[in-house]
Amino acid sequence: MNEDRILLVDDEPHVLKALTRCLLDDGYRIETAQSGDAALELAARRTFKVVISDERMPGMCGSEFLTLLSLRAPQTVRILLTGHASIEAAMTAVNDGQIYRFLVKPWDDLTLRLAVRSGIEKFDLEMENRRLLAIVRTQGRQLVDLEERHPGAVQVERGRDGSYRVPELNEDEIEEILRECAVETRGPGSAG
Repeated sequence: MNEDRILLVDDEPHVLKALTRCLLDDGYRIETAQSGDAALELAARRTFKVVISDERMPGMCGSEFLTLLSLRAPQTVRILLTGHASIEAAMTAVNDGQIYRFLVKPWDDLTLRLAVRSGIEKFDLEMENRRLLAIVRTQGRQLVDLEERHPGAVQVERGRDGSYRVPELNEDEIEEILRECAVETRGPGSAG
């Protein structure tokens, strides 16, 4: 089983079972909760890529739950499911809770499955973007640091023929820069 964990939230057990049956063959790790409070407790302990919540539940409505979830786990993709669709409710839920999809009961199984698959892909892309952005920021800081310690080391000029011209460094400077880059690549506490 893969690590695509999803959470289904509805106060009606038969709806949770139907949702689970619909998504079970897709290989997701499915967890359920029968209230917004119970779902928030689960979300505090685990990361869910996608959460599907019913709108009408006693205590806390689905859009309120998804808004709270967006504050605690903004990376989680949120889908609102309701049997009572209105344009105003949908717009409010989408805007306030940053909801990815709004589906109406009774749902079409294929539409639901595609919405979840699309939500998983969105989650994964956002996590990959964050990872790459962190790398770019780290490399930018390393370049600034390298330039401060070795002025001109990161400057590259282009020749008239389009070739790159790197400032000349002596062997000792090159060795020192390579040692520093190797240490920064491994990071503190790494063996090697």
